[in-house]
Amino acid sequence: MKDNKIRLQKHLADCGVASRRKSEELIENRKVKVNGRVASIGDKVDPIRDKITVAGKAVIPVNKKVYIMLHKPRGFVTTVSDELGRKCVTDLVKDVGVRVFPVGRLDKDSEGLLLMTNDGEFANNLTHPSKHVNKTYRTTVKGEVGDEQLLHLAEGVEIDGKMTLPCDCFVAERKSDRTVLIFIIHEGRNRQIRKMCEAVGLEVLRLKRTEIAGVKLGMLPQGKWRDLNEREMKRLTSISESKEGAQ
Repeated sequence: MKDNKIRLQKHLADCGVASRRKSEELIENRKVKVNGRVASIGDKVDPIRDKITVAGKAVIPVNKKVYIMLHKPRGFVTTVSDELGRKCVTDLVKDVGVRVFPVGRLDKDSEGLLLMTNDGEFANNLTHPSKHVNKTYRTTVKGEVGDEQLLHLAEGVEIDGKMTLPCDCFVAERKSDRTVLIFIIHEGRNRQIRKMCEAVGLEVLRLKRTEIAGVKLGMLPQGKWRDLNEREMKRLTSISESKEGAQ
């Protein structure tokens, strides 16, 4: 008899609950039950026969796949829900028509381009560390930035005990009390640019993501979302399905 069971975290991602890695966190935090039993990492489920709940809510498979971009404002956390009662990016996309979740992260104090979807496989592929997807940030820091600091940032700095990958970093604008830098990085570590700047003595005043893998935020108003167009989807799908990712 054919075994129709698949890993629980993959099923949750396929159903648009969250990305595969975020689904694993939900399982680890004992938020997921299978047929009334608290689930564990490594569990497999039959998508047709088993009853799965997350935080008491039944998981229902989705038929329509949705891919959007959101202009995230500062002050919103990049999660589906928040136990501390903070504003979530999902509050801004309630009119999408289906439940979507963030692809990757953008910290609470940052703003700009955030991709969202209900396609767990797409999200997992695009955020996998092996892809090295290019992400561009416009970063305003306090005071002047010296050539040595720029070189250090570009070559890599140590944060959380590990060196960052080489990146592009250059000055876009200089003012009397601040400097605007452009970062193009190829990894997605937690609060990476803020920690990089801190490592070379720079204080970040504003951080905005403007581009992911050639998909640009453009003139989309803050707090608003739109569907990704055909060209953008072809670009992102080619990266998510490739073995090497964007270079």
